[in-house]
Amino acid sequence: MRPYWLHAYLLVYTPLGLFADSRVTAQWQQYLLGMLTFAVLYLAALKAPKEQRVQVWVCVLVATCFEIFGSLVWGVYRYRLHNLPLFVPPGHGIVYLFGLLAAQTPVVRRHGRRVAYAVLGFAGTWALLGLTALPVVTGRLDIQGALCFPIFAYFLLRSPRWPLFAAIFMSVIAGGYCVIDASVLGVLWAYRVGLNTIMTRIRTARSPRIGPSIALLRDSRTNSGEAVSPASTSRI
Repeated sequence: MRPYWLHAYLLVYTPLGLFADSRVTAQWQQYLLGMLTFAVLYLAALKAPKEQRVQVWVCVLVATCFEIFGSLVWGVYRYRLHNLPLFVPPGHGIVYLFGLLAAQTPVVRRHGRRVAYAVLGFAGTWALLGLTALPVVTGRLDIQGALCFPIFAYFLLRSPRWPLFAAIFMSVIAGGYCVIDASVLGVLWAYRVGLNTIMTRIRTARSPRIGPSIALLRDSRTNSGEAVSPASTSRI
C-alpha cells in the first residue's frame, strides 16, 4: 500500500468531509470545514510535481467558476444552505489531484491500457444499471450518468491523460471532470501563449532595430562632416 498512501488519504477524506457537511447546521461551521479542506489540499499537493500543483490550483479556479454558474446563476442544482460551500472548490482540487497522481502508480505502469478497459467496462455496466435495476433500490433514474458515459468513454480511450479519468471514476462523476480537465489545459495554454507574447514584445522594445528614419539621420550627419562615434552608431 505504500505507493498508494496519498491516494488512500485523499479517498478517505472526501466521504468524511461530505459526512461532516451533512451534520453542519450553520455557515460558520461550513467555513471551518472549507478552511480544513483547503489545508488538506495544500499539504497533499506538496507531494506532487510543480506542474501538477499548478494544474490543481487552476482546477480549483475553473471548478469554482462552473459551480457559481451552475448553482448560483443558472440554478441547475442547489446546495443545502443555498450557497456555494467553501469546501467545494478545494474538494474539486482533491479529486483532481487524486486523478493526476494515478499515472505514477504501479498498477497503471504495470498493466497500462488494460486498466482503462476494465474501468470502462465497469462504468458502462454502472450506467446501464442506473437506467434499469438501480432505480428499484434508489428510487432515482440516473439519466445524467448515462449522458456523461459517452464523454467519459471518449476521453478514456482517446486521451493520453486517461489515468486521470480512470482514477477519478472511483470517487465522482468522471464525465464532468473530462470537461474540467479540458478547461484547465485550455486556461494554462492561453496563459503560456499570452505570457510568451508579452515577453516577446518586451524583448523587442528593449532591442529596437534601425529604422529608415534613424538610418537616414545617421547618413546625413556622416556626409555633413559631423563626427559620429562608433559606439553611438553601434548602440543605435
